[in-house]
Amino acid sequence: MKALLQFRVFPSPGALAQRLTMAALIGAVAGCDNDTKPSDSFEVAAKGIHGAALSGDGRYAAIGSIHHGGSLWSTGDGERQFNWNHRPDETTTIISADFSPNGEFALTAAPHTLVLWSLRPPQAGGAQPGQPERFWTSPGEVLSIALTNRGRYALLGLADHSAVLFDVINGGIQRTLNHRSRVRSVDLSEDGRYALTGSEDYTAVFWDLQAGPDGTATEVLQRVQHQDDVQLVALSPDGKLALSAAKYDKAVLWDTRSGDTVGTIPLAAEGLRRGIRFTAARFSSDGRQLITGRPDQVVQLWSTASLRELARWKLPKRDAWKPTSAAVVAVSFSDGEGQYYAVSSNGFVHRLSK
Repeated sequence: MKALLQFRVFPSPGALAQRLTMAALIGAVAGCDNDTKPSDSFEVAAKGIHGAALSGDGRYAAIGSIHHGGSLWSTGDGERQFNWNHRPDETTTIISADFSPNGEFALTAAPHTLVLWSLRPPQAGGAQPGQPERFWTSPGEVLSIALTNRGRYALLGLADHSAVLFDVINGGIQRTLNHRSRVRSVDLSEDGRYALTGSEDYTAVFWDLQAGPDGTATEVLQRVQHQDDVQLVALSPDGKLALSAAKYDKAVLWDTRSGDTVGTIPLAAEGLRRGIRFTAARFSSDGRQLITGRPDQVVQLWSTASLRELARWKLPKRDAWKPTSAAVVAVSFSDGEGQYYAVSSNGFVHRLSK
């Protein structure tokens, strides 16, 4: 399915010349830094997006557009595959999404509804690719989601000061993880056993979701204290490394087994005061690298062993001559060596090359 047509009003020759001159000046200034530009970019929303997710291999992007609702895009050819609104007669406000690690399912969340979508090959009696498998009313206002490997469960970060493990096949809450304030970010290990939650109570908590002799209890394994709201967490696929990042505070990489800090990802003090922080993060499949995104259009690739910056990209603005920015809302590795993806809040998916 093709993307929606976008109609543009072309400026007069004089205005166009002025814009080209300004763009050239901006490009000359930008060329003085060490930031690499995307190798390619394509538009997925006319004005911007509420939320987005990339599949683990970077092949697909789930987009929650401000004006056009939910959709699934192929990053290889930049084509819209499906409309993913929660009801046929509405454009749903998709605020969070996630793909299962095995790539067979995706989950989209509006503030109060959840839909599980099939990405599996056609099966007799089952949902066709791109079609909904399940629709649920969420147990609270959803702020963040993470989906287990085969799409059976979803971890939901809620505004009611809890995160819950929700059965998206049969419905119902399986586990409740309590905080003292809103849970802004959640993540799961690839096997679904371990959970990481980040809350406005200034803590990031690492949980065992299968504790106890019968595997039906939960246990707090580590709790990391920050100096402000924890707005982003990420967990390595094997559950051994965690990233937690707070507003106006540091971003910490830590060992989930010991709780010891591996290191702090650097941000300039001036940037912290201005609210520069990390808005997206993802570990590589082997946990050796971490890719992060910031609200000032910057994407960075790090070594988790040394926290040395391996690469940096600067995503473009929608209009280079206007004083606007674009937050990075999703990042991903890909199957290709040295290839990565990022989604920016101004409505673009970017292919990045190292």
